[in-house]
Amino acid sequence: MKVLYADDRGRAGWPVLGALVLVLGLVAGCATAPDPTDREAVVEFQQINDPGEPTNRAVFAVNQVLDKGVLKPAAGMYRHLVPPAVRTGVGNALNNLRSPVIFFNDVLQGEMRRAGVTFMRFVINTTIGIGGLGDPASDMGFPYHSEDFGQTLAAWGVGEGPFVMLPVFGPSNPRDAVGLVVDFLVDPINMWANNTDREYITYARGATRAVDERARNYDLLEDIERSSLDFYATIRSLYRQRRVDEIGNGETRGNVPGPGVTETPRLNSEEVSQWK
Repeated sequence: MKVLYADDRGRAGWPVLGALVLVLGLVAGCATAPDPTDREAVVEFQQINDPGEPTNRAVFAVNQVLDKGVLKPAAGMYRHLVPPAVRTGVGNALNNLRSPVIFFNDVLQGEMRRAGVTFMRFVINTTIGIGGLGDPASDMGFPYHSEDFGQTLAAWGVGEGPFVMLPVFGPSNPRDAVGLVVDFLVDPINMWANNTDREYITYARGATRAVDERARNYDLLEDIERSSLDFYATIRSLYRQRRVDEIGNGETRGNVPGPGVTETPRLNSEEVSQWK
């Protein structure tokens, strides 16, 4: 089997890395600080920590156009045409495919008990769960949890930095954007696909994940947008709450999604009702 060399992996991550560099560059160019003599304005500016807000809002508007023109209709058709049991199987399989990345980050964070849970989930669901379509591991006491390299950097003490809105990928910050690239590069399926000229598998998997996640959060996002005076500011706040919750391995009402194709958590009916 061919080895995926560093330059191959770097080439595979260029779309994500390019978006990151582009946005961070634009943010740097748009940074505007308030008058330092206005203490209230300075405090508010620091709390919001969104120095590139004009650019971020413009990117958010573009993402909204893409969502309403492509992703949302696709998610609606997916919900309408695909039976719930099949959608559950697809979601389970996608989660199972992420297990190596989750295990990788569990270990880097020193969370060996959670790493063991991830390993057992992968073994049980891949075999008894028929390739991950089923989730018998949860019934056996090995519940799903998500980890990513952004959380790992946070566990290592790296600050999040300013808020950024990535094209297509949605709300983020420099730490999580770096984590997004690292997770992409260490994913063994991405390595295999790019090493065997099957990049279409990576794109198909990403598109399926995006549609599946959008479908799962379809009603919740509709409610949030309808009830928000400033949808961008609401998404910014919710994204930060969700990340704080994920980094703390908690399950609070801050665990809500943001529109985009990055990983979003599973919401059960109780969590949705709490948000409403």
